[in-house]
Amino acid sequence: MRVCRFRFEDMELLGYHADDRVYPLDQAAEAFANDVGEDLELEATEDLLALLPPDGPSSEAAKRLADWLDQVDGRLLDGLFIPADDVELLVPIPNPPKLLFLAGNYAEHIKEGGGVAVERAETFPYVFMKPLTTLTDPGGPIILPRVSPNAIDWECELGVVIGRPCRNVDEADALKYVAGYTVINDISDRKFRPNPGRRTRERDKHFDWMHGKWHDTFCPMGPCILSADVVPDPQDLRLRLTVNGQVKQEDSTASMVFPVAAVIAFLSQWMTLEPGDVIATGTPSGTGAASGTFLKVGDVVVASVEGIGDLINPVIAEE
Repeated sequence: MRVCRFRFEDMELLGYHADDRVYPLDQAAEAFANDVGEDLELEATEDLLALLPPDGPSSEAAKRLADWLDQVDGRLLDGLFIPADDVELLVPIPNPPKLLFLAGNYAEHIKEGGGVAVERAETFPYVFMKPLTTLTDPGGPIILPRVSPNAIDWECELGVVIGRPCRNVDEADALKYVAGYTVINDISDRKFRPNPGRRTRERDKHFDWMHGKWHDTFCPMGPCILSADVVPDPQDLRLRLTVNGQVKQEDSTASMVFPVAAVIAFLSQWMTLEPGDVIATGTPSGTGAASGTFLKVGDVVVASVEGIGDLINPVIAEE
């Protein structure tokens, strides 16, 4: 089940995402009732978490409706869907309590950056955060910042959406707290250097790197959320990123140093993960920094994760 938020004719709606089309939730529920003769118990909501496991109050009804859409005769779907080109997709979680990102969670990405990959038992996940002003809708522009436009990079990542409060969980139980998965592009400014005439301090390099993650629009997310109940193993998903149709990144989540469950367990040791928190789980090799090739005005970036879909964003300059 893939659920999404979208804007259509000045209305913000929830629906089912099917690549080239979107099924509005309310219309689908009405068609179900007419066909089956039963009203589904779907609460009025603007929050996709209400439709998702493990605790969404309408999750069972939403899944039943999604299954009906998959199985029903095509004639019943005429007029029920909206072509994807006619809607404006929105970030699936518009106000996550926390946006958490992993750095260096794929060994080959660490190596391409000149680092040395360390075995999981000998290290721990590096985690940083991004402000909500980095969030960018599917189809929305990645803006090259006027202050530092020349080294803007891409990073395709699997995003994990937390579905229930989570504290001090074991790795074996961690996936029970996941509502679903999405696609994230962790856009990064590789050469951000505030105050070029500054006096160098010991931690300048770290903060330059971190602040280079924080420009507006530097977290495209979407196009939807794939519900966790249909993902048997989040470590068995293909990732792919293209720029203007040219493949830049291609790998599997199996290549993560710390798998999804381990990341959740680690974070929950020292912070409470809340419903709606989003965790970006790191990127594979193939970033622009490795080849000195960065985004420019007019580029189109497509970040994809198997089973979820394509997150497409054009690149523009800041006005």
